[in-house]
Amino acid sequence: MSRAFVKEDSGAETLPDRPISPHRNLVTRRGLALIEAEISRHRAALAAAGAGGDRDAAARASRELRYWSARRANAEPAEPPAQGEAITFGMAVTLEDEDGRRRTFRIVGEDEAEPREGRIAWISPVARALMGKWIGDEIEMPAGTMGIVAVDKMPEVL
Repeated sequence: MSRAFVKEDSGAETLPDRPISPHRNLVTRRGLALIEAEISRHRAALAAAGAGGDRDAAARASRELRYWSARRANAEPAEPPAQGEAITFGMAVTLEDEDGRRRTFRIVGEDEAEPREGRIAWISPVARALMGKWIGDEIEMPAGTMGIVAVDKMPEVL
């Protein structure tokens, strides 16, 4: 039989590396702590997989560890400036629509973005629309025009 029809089993899953964003890796304090927690978690998973002889789990943990280590290596911690009246990275912004409904977004790094919880990546269209604006300005959102009614410059606490 030809070797082309024989399944080779190396015993370990082959996983491609996770893609790394081409954008700057801006992170908040919270984001940096989350990256470091992911590194610790995947180191522990790799050790457990190695101790248990689970080559597939070791491959998955190793891939995640490479990704999070690369993200830590190129992380750029950034804090909102104490002075100034322009929305920047790390700030929380409260918007209000024409019906008085409010929505708050915090502009964060890509890896810590959780839109359902109000954390949006700094490269997202909404964050880019907010950058440089201030209280009283309006932005166009998919659901209509919203006005900026409040800005919180304080860094988010874990």
